[in-house]
Parts: sequence; structure tokens; C-alpha cells
Amino acid sequence: MGFRSFWAGIFFLVGVLACGTSGNEKQNSLTHISDTKTMKYAIEGKILYEQYCANCHQKDGEGLGKLIPPLAQADYMLEDVGRTVRIIKYGMKGEIKVNGTMYNQAMPPNPQLTNLEIAEITTYLYNIWGEKRGLVSTEEVANYLNEN
Repeated sequence: MGFRSFWAGIFFLVGVLACGTSGNEKQNSLTHISDTKTMKYAIEGKILYEQYCANCHQKDGEGLGKLIPPLAQADYMLEDVGRTVRIIKYGMKGEIKVNGTMYNQAMPPNPQLTNLEIAEITTYLYNIWGEKRGLVSTEEVANYLNEN
């Protein structure tokens, strides 16, 4: 397989993986990402999100009613990338307010996730559902986790 064929295959796969299946297709897409490393992280992050997060927060990021908060356009998440990283790794307990609604369901920790995996999930979260933050690096994740 030649170099061009390889990248054509990658971008085809990106298109398939990036598109959402409900709501606004453009909003639920990663197609705005032009940086190769950011796209790689976001694609891996989508796979990890579906494995570790989507059961509660749902594939579309809408959460579960008043039990589990949404992540899509969630003011609580968008306010602080570092807090999001720490919640993914260490979990959280206690009441939080997300988009005007109170939630008080504990989120379990994910201590098995590496800094790279957290960077990939976070890159996905901050580049889907209309967001366009760009890459969240492993170095940033390490710095955020050391802020505890």
C-alpha cells in the first residue's frame, strides 16, 4: 500500500468514525480537525470514550436525564479542561451543576487509564459536539493531574 493510499484510507475511516448518528451531523463531527496528531488523538479518544464513558454519558454526550450529566455543550466541562482530566482519572462525588441542572451521582475513577488515553479522550471531548479546542497533549494531562 502506497503512502497516498494509506492516508486516503485513514481519512475515509475518519469520515466514518467522525460522523454522529443523531442530531446535527456537522456538529457531531471531527471533520473540522486538520492537524494529523489531533485527529489521531480524537479518533482514539472516540473509541476509548465509547468503551469507558458512553454507557453513562451516552454516545451523543446527552447523559441520562437528571441522573448522569451531559457532556455535549456542558458548561461545567467546558469551563475547566484540568478539572475534566482529573475527574476522568480520579472520579468525583458530590453535587455539581451542569447547564442549570443539579446532579449528584458519583462518577467512578479510571485509575487504569494512562496519560495518553486521557489525552485522547479529552481531545475527543473538546473537539466533538461543536467544540474545536484542538489537541490536549499528554504533557498537559500530566500537569493537570499534578495540580491535585
